[in-house]
Amino acid sequence: MLSITGQYLARFRRLTADDRSDALLPVTGAQRRFVLVRSLDPSGRPDVVPMFFAFPYGAVDPERLRTAARRLAARHTVLRSRPAVVRGTPVLRVGDPDVHVTRPTPAPGERPADTLRRALADWDPDGPPLRLFLVRDTDREEDIVAVVLDHAVCDGRSLARIVEELGAAYAEDATGPRPPAGERERTEAERAAYREAVLLQLAAEERSETPEATAYWADRLHALRAQAPAARAARVPDGALPSGAAQARLPAPDHGVPFPALLDACRSAARALYGPGHVVPLGYPWGGRPAGADPVVGCFLNTVVFPADTRDEPAAGATADAWWDDLDRADVPFDVVVAAVRAAGSGWTGALDGLLTVDDDSRRPPLRLAGVEGREIHVDGRPVRAPFAVSVTQGAEIRLQMVWDRAVLDDDTAHRAFDALTEALRPAERMVR
Repeated sequence: MLSITGQYLARFRRLTADDRSDALLPVTGAQRRFVLVRSLDPSGRPDVVPMFFAFPYGAVDPERLRTAARRLAARHTVLRSRPAVVRGTPVLRVGDPDVHVTRPTPAPGERPADTLRRALADWDPDGPPLRLFLVRDTDREEDIVAVVLDHAVCDGRSLARIVEELGAAYAEDATGPRPPAGERERTEAERAAYREAVLLQLAAEERSETPEATAYWADRLHALRAQAPAARAARVPDGALPSGAAQARLPAPDHGVPFPALLDACRSAARALYGPGHVVPLGYPWGGRPAGADPVVGCFLNTVVFPADTRDEPAAGATADAWWDDLDRADVPFDVVVAAVRAAGSGWTGALDGLLTVDDDSRRPPLRLAGVEGREIHVDGRPVRAPFAVSVTQGAEIRLQMVWDRAVLDDDTAHRAFDALTEALRPAERMVR
């Protein structure tokens, strides 16, 4: 019997058997999850990844920025490809680079952050995967550039490269109507490299679907039960944004906080949110480009599930030991893991009660346009896909942020969970002193 990945590849090959144009490309397991989640959402709303940069008045030329963004999309197959489901098969539909710089009109008395939130809420799911927005902040005398991507076309490791290459494309001569010499050849070569990278990733995922690996995950996650209450719009206070947020900055140990310690901190937050006595499903991205593949831009990070046990405090080193075992099977695609757990009799549907992402401050270069460096800013209050999500940026200090869906969790409970999360990381803070 074919594996889930093998079944997907067989369907894709039947779908494209008579098409030699490469207009449809296969998707990785990570992309498959994003595309299917989007197809099940009544609104068809995709997950989007925005980055916001503030520049002094007059430093940004909108037409030059649009040209740069189109050049960037022309050079990366995934940035001009739209996720789709064709005859039940998730694919990427390759098109022409179609990137615009939209200048949303603010409503009377509206703040720039509100204007940006509204622009993202109006995201057309059938539009291009890369979009730019430009909003003026008159109070600070700044222009805010938002670079926004459909999450199905890129993971966190692609963001730094996208920012860097957008700035480089902006620095190029943008006056000629034709693309630079050799651009078409580079575009075709990159498409071939992208397709090969995805096929290598799918081959790795298919190899990972061994009976031993699926049995491991079925046993590891059999006690999972989603604990978050059902979303209810009535929980959101009148006039409040759809999500809440809390932030903290902590001194960083010399070598950063080990990932298992971050997982245990999220366990503490889950205990405060959902109570003791549960095994709560938390997800985090992990992985990398397949061996032998060109370093193409795309979405290659799998979602790995951590069973956050809120029943008892783990023994010293227990989370680290289990996590290392998890990493040996981290290539097994998320949907395969869910199928294995359910086949073993679990009632877990695959819903996640929380998310953890970790970033390295050195991998987040600023957007630089014609020698002017943008100041990265954050716009909170946007909808979140999970009940709560924790973001950790490690560098000279630890920047900790937690956001939560107010339709699921009330602010008081969420703030207690954030306090528990922060307190769990205090030992790392004490190590610095």
